[in-house]
Amino acid sequence: MIHVTRRLPDRPHLDVPRREARELLADWKNGDRGALERLRAQHPRLKRLTLEEIAAAPARLADAQWVVAREYTYATWAELKHRIEKNDAALGIQEAIRTGDAGRTVVLLRANPSLLHLPLRSRNWGAPLTYAANLGQLGVLQAIATLGPTDHQHALYRAILQGHLECAAWLLRHGAHLAPGIVMGPCQTLNSAALSFLADAGAPFTDERGDKLAPLAMVLTIYARNPAEKHACLSVFERLGYALPDTAALAFHRGRLDLLEQHLRRDGGLLARRFSLAEIYPPALGCKGPDFSGMGGTPIAGGTLLHLAIDFDEQEIFEWLLANGAEVNAAATVDANGFGGHTPLFNAVVSQGGCQHSAAMGRALLARGADRAHRASLRKFLDWIERPRWHEALAVTPLEWGQTFPERDWVNVELLTQLEAPPPFS
Repeated sequence: MIHVTRRLPDRPHLDVPRREARELLADWKNGDRGALERLRAQHPRLKRLTLEEIAAAPARLADAQWVVAREYTYATWAELKHRIEKNDAALGIQEAIRTGDAGRTVVLLRANPSLLHLPLRSRNWGAPLTYAANLGQLGVLQAIATLGPTDHQHALYRAILQGHLECAAWLLRHGAHLAPGIVMGPCQTLNSAALSFLADAGAPFTDERGDKLAPLAMVLTIYARNPAEKHACLSVFERLGYALPDTAALAFHRGRLDLLEQHLRRDGGLLARRFSLAEIYPPALGCKGPDFSGMGGTPIAGGTLLHLAIDFDEQEIFEWLLANGAEVNAAATVDANGFGGHTPLFNAVVSQGGCQHSAAMGRALLARGADRAHRASLRKFLDWIERPRWHEALAVTPLEWGQTFPERDWVNVELLTQLEAPPPFS
């Protein structure tokens, strides 16, 4: 499924989305698969149709415009058009909110009342009240509230997501409420203070559908890498009575070296064990659906705890593993299609969001004899791109894996430089 997200430039012109809509319409008429997937992803009337049914449906410019507007995160073409026409005023309001100028914000909104209910930057950043909540500008938020906005609930969600708890508390006292799904924001951003705030406020710990395991699964599987905050978030779930199984994988997620020590005493082969995705992301804790192959950097399925420590940026656990004799050249399991077999050095070269910027883990592996020449075949799903797809690299070394990986922000350039240099004499 293709998910296209666009952002308006600082000086947008309506001719651009008009052209994009015409191009989408032409591609629709030609049966282009990418165009058909975009239509199905964004248009409510087409969501339940097959690609073949969409191709056979009447191709209308209004539908193409609707989809383009949604890709810019606006609800309708009319809303997108109006936002572009009011761009100068919208930019002025954004700047006034950013700088905490409540008076200027009110003046501009009174002069442009239609912008009170229109997303200023994107639907996530929202209309002015929500925009102020995103930035934690409580004084501006209070001033905007006197003008009659209707987005208190969205503003609360974004204040919680961004960790602006003073704004969140004020919104709760002035019309917003703790709806199901409110906890998903801080679970996504691994914000333990916001999660604890919601727990203390009695918020329902569910997603919008009432699934009690969904927030926990979000913390375990999310692409964000912030070990201390993740550990603190899981402690909130424990405080609320969630039962976390006594497994090595959950001890790892919780950052509990004391529990890992206990597991190592019970299982002398723990450091050589290869962990399946079902062990890393237990279905019993709500981790279900896709295989989460896109949530990490270098694949972690079939890897050891050392592979996992690098991908999840768990420095303390990484050092504990090395101190206890973890094998730096342990190869991950190879799947039925021949992919896998990579060592932890591959994970240090390509990590989720490029979390290994310092190359400290990679250098530690090399200092302990990590094999630069080891070859493996890897298959990684690329989620966060305009056209999501599988990336395959066959029989590559760690250096080649990094050199050919499409998402350059995920590649540890410092470690690549070290791998490109001749190895030091022993």
